[in-house]
Amino acid sequence: MQRNAPPKSATPGRPKDPAKRAAILAAATRLFPLEGFERVSMDQIAAEAGVSKLTVYSHFGDKDGLFAEAVRAHCEHGMPTRLFDPRPNVPLKRRLTEIGTAFCAMVMSPEAIAGFRILCSPQAMASGLPTLAWEAGPRRVQEAFAALLERRIASGELEIDDPAMAATHFFTLLKGEPHACALIGVSCCKALPTPKAHVASVVDLFLRAYARR
Repeated sequence: MQRNAPPKSATPGRPKDPAKRAAILAAATRLFPLEGFERVSMDQIAAEAGVSKLTVYSHFGDKDGLFAEAVRAHCEHGMPTRLFDPRPNVPLKRRLTEIGTAFCAMVMSPEAIAGFRILCSPQAMASGLPTLAWEAGPRRVQEAFAALLERRIASGELEIDDPAMAATHFFTLLKGEPHACALIGVSCCKALPTPKAHVASVVDLFLRAYARR
């Protein structure tokens, strides 16, 4: 497959077995972080899942598509849609803290760190894989959070001209130094705050910037 080409769509035909799909995703989620994208073959994934290679292709189209679906599954597990449900009676600071805590746990997991490293590799950067991964998971999270901000703007709690940009600010601050250190595998020079303290500081900073005076 040409790596710059879009992923092939899953093969049409009889209804797919959801149990087999789940087993394939579980195998991909384990093998990609462990072995790296380039070193994992569809044969390995099929063997790990206990299905045929043809079944893997019929569900996901190709390896790029399977990786993107693994990213989607990881994001939906770590930050499910219900996390962004309208809950106007819940205080804004509590909502931001809930979302920030879930986000940090998701991006700091060993699987996510390994996935980020895969996407930063020269092979991945020369392909369309990073774009596929972004569209599959992180974009949904940012758009859902921006929609939540819009609701809180409408209720008069926030003053934000560009909710999408504010969502970017929030998640970038949450990654911060802890994620950068984890990504390159080094110990930072200074002691990092606990995850709880880190999220609390980001939420406070975000509210100082955007809370309605």
